[in-house]
Amino acid sequence: MIGIFLGLISLMVLAYLGWSIIWVAPIAAGVVAISGGLDLFDAYTNVYMSGFVDFAKDWFPVFMLGAIFGKLMEITHMASSVSLALGKILGEKRAILGVILSAAVLTYGGVSLFVVVFAVYPLALSLFKKANITRRLIPATIALGAFTFTMTALPGSPQIQNLIPIKYFDTTALAAPIMGLVASVIMFVGGYFYLKLRENSLRNLGYVYDDPDEKHNMPLDNTKVPYFILSLLPLICVVLLLNIFSFEIVTALICGIILILLLNITRYKHFITAINAGAQSSIIAIINTSAAVGFGSVVKNVPDFKTLTDLLSIKGSPLISEAVAVNLLAGATGSASGGMGIALQALSEKYKEIALKENIPLELFHRVASISSGGLDALPHNGAVLTLLAITAMTHKKSYLDICVVAVIIPILALAVGILLANFGIY
Repeated sequence: MIGIFLGLISLMVLAYLGWSIIWVAPIAAGVVAISGGLDLFDAYTNVYMSGFVDFAKDWFPVFMLGAIFGKLMEITHMASSVSLALGKILGEKRAILGVILSAAVLTYGGVSLFVVVFAVYPLALSLFKKANITRRLIPATIALGAFTFTMTALPGSPQIQNLIPIKYFDTTALAAPIMGLVASVIMFVGGYFYLKLRENSLRNLGYVYDDPDEKHNMPLDNTKVPYFILSLLPLICVVLLLNIFSFEIVTALICGIILILLLNITRYKHFITAINAGAQSSIIAIINTSAAVGFGSVVKNVPDFKTLTDLLSIKGSPLISEAVAVNLLAGATGSASGGMGIALQALSEKYKEIALKENIPLELFHRVASISSGGLDALPHNGAVLTLLAITAMTHKKSYLDICVVAVIIPILALAVGILLANFGIY
């Protein structure tokens, strides 16, 4: 048990220091293996790599196609078209709402979070400048739209955090829709009103818009964007095929990609570049998550693993147990998908046994795992948070408090409400 916790602590500390989980996870797994009495070489070559390879085999097509889909949306300016149109509709008086909805629409349509940040940031600069809102709120505003309810809670989301539980619980992307919708409303409304309060508070303190450095000033390009309705079609296509017509996510993404290519046939010279870039970026993402899952495989094989499952099993409430496990591991790894992958790799069989024994719908475990992955994952060392701050030219000191409120605290509160509803049979 000491070894398991030492492994988790080393994983968390090294990830926080910015070391890549690709090589940190095997080291942490080695700590667990040695202290748990496993043969180090066998633990790495068989146990760790089996977990790593099995996850990559199951999910690489989704990571790759999702990244290609997002990159094509970016390079064809379809993502920018959606952001521009929503910003124009809502206007400068609702600048914060416009940025949130732009990020939310793109994320729910299947565009990767990193592409969403690049696509929405120019719109945020424009709207915040017109509304004279301090730039330090831009990271939290984008995070609310992209890193929270559309990523984990909203039923039917094609984001990986909503898809991973399907493998473990034999569910669908629409699992526990009432719980998901209620949690989504709490995250969206709670986060929006918090940001509005912060806008007024900071304005009273004298914080208003200030132009960023030239290298971070990304002006909107109004001349090259496709029509808004056409830009929405690939997003709608993916969501409808996945949830209404029950297509596999791989098929849905392929159809979305084909539709982007057909609607932008005049830009064909850029297609190969975009597809190559998307495919290459997906490799790092899948390896990061697979590395975390490999660590979970080693933990699962330690003889005293049952003691850990007993510690995580909160008597009478397996949903709270799952929520705690996924949150802690997502926080330790700085990754929503990685933390959830570790937790479900290690504990999903136990939860399925409990579900069968206590007649608890597996859909609840799916939705709780998904929402939980979007809680403590957004700690300061999270890769998406670091990227968001870098792109927006902000620092942890200036903007992380607001990110923490909208992407950590409020999602955890929403999760608690969702579990409460589940206890009353509402899901």
